[in-house]
Amino acid sequence: MTRPILRPQAEVDLIERARYYRDEGGADLGRQFFDAAITALDAIGRIPGAGSSRVGEVCGIDGLRVRRITNFACGWFYLAIDGHIDVIRLLADAQDIAVVLADIDQE
Repeated sequence: MTRPILRPQAEVDLIERARYYRDEGGADLGRQFFDAAITALDAIGRIPGAGSSRVGEVCGIDGLRVRRITNFACGWFYLAIDGHIDVIRLLADAQDIAVVLADIDQE
């Protein structure tokens, strides 16, 4: 298993999204979201290639994959390069994903 490394903005995304679910649906929903997000990260670490590459193809970002978070309208966007996993962002479906990802550093 490879441990995914979150970029600073991905960490901020996780905290903000957990707070959003807590504020909208209560503490239990916030915890459920956080647990589901961590479970998805663990799955990325076990099988990095399982995430969908479709968004990367559409956005023109080689190697970009997304792993959906079960029961929530968002996903982890990451690159699996040379044996490490670079988690770029945690984005909601409602966000303009192509615009958000347009300025990512792929290095």
